[in-house]
Amino acid sequence: MTDDAIAALRDDRYIGPLVAEYGPLTIDPAENFYSRFVTSILRQQVSMASAAATRERLFDAVEVTPEGVLAADPQTLRDAGLSRQKTEYVRNVAEAFVEEGYSRAYFADAPDEEVLAELTSITGVGTWTAKMQLMFSLGRPDVFPVGDLGIRKGMDALFDADLTRSEMVERAERWSPHRSYASLYLWRVDEDVTESVGEVTTL
Repeated sequence: MTDDAIAALRDDRYIGPLVAEYGPLTIDPAENFYSRFVTSILRQQVSMASAAATRERLFDAVEVTPEGVLAADPQTLRDAGLSRQKTEYVRNVAEAFVEEGYSRAYFADAPDEEVLAELTSITGVGTWTAKMQLMFSLGRPDVFPVGDLGIRKGMDALFDADLTRSEMVERAERWSPHRSYASLYLWRVDEDVTESVGEVTTL
């Protein structure tokens, strides 16, 4: 899949130069689905530096598994830097993992839209967070996270226009069925958001 995606994008007028510059970029599903999920929640509406600091404290303070988070005193999570709201969110996701048995195998045969619908039914999980799971926990190849700031900056720079979300979605159709891979290159367009590549693909 990766080779096909890179070959297709290499021939694209817009993404092609980025493929030439950065070489093949790959999507490797995270080994730990839940901790990857938590990382996305920590990144909601805060700077990457703030999220990274909170993530380090949290991973030092508790075992970041569904069972570990549910067993931890909520105050321990807040002391690690989570807001009261995000403490609730990571616990909500942990409960869903325990009750539903979420894993990569659980979602293996589900279409992307079904996965999005199920994940966003969890209080605290929005579309951006769910799409991050599709890409980086489940390794889905054709996800376009239009709500991501780095993606929006990349699209504006690449097309030299101030695009609306609907216009971005429409233009990104040219990269289907490889939009996840195209997104990796879009995160590379603007030097201010290049750091996002490492942050979204690692724990």
